[in-house]
Amino acid sequence: MKMARKPMKKARIEIIPMIDTMFFLLVFFMLATLSMTNQSGLPVNLPHAAGVQDESKQVVTLTLTQDGNIFYDKEQINSPADAVSRLTQQSKRDLLPSVIINADRGVEHGRVVELLDAVRQSGIIKVAIAVKPSGDSTVTHM
Repeated sequence: MKMARKPMKKARIEIIPMIDTMFFLLVFFMLATLSMTNQSGLPVNLPHAAGVQDESKQVVTLTLTQDGNIFYDKEQINSPADAVSRLTQQSKRDLLPSVIINADRGVEHGRVVELLDAVRQSGIIKVAIAVKPSGDSTVTHM
């Protein structure tokens, strides 16, 4: 007795699992790329203050680090006199810019006042000292 064979099914490639796999790989590589980016800033431990205002304008940032270095927008300068000359040049190009001073908590008060005086000598009147609000880790300006 001869038995009838079932007809053979045609082979198919299922595309939905392949789409899921490609989506997973896309998300994985996007997140891996984001985690590899170097988001650098200058490490400064700011003091805390209760009354602060948040300003989102473009401003010049002067940073005093604990080891005594001065940075003008992340570029190291030698002295407050260099900051005066750069601010004077920038105020000739733009309208009077705003200045934010980021001074580490460990910097001597006299160094901060010296930098603040240098900024005032350049004719800049909008000056803020960056602080962290009490109980918060974000940086705002006073």
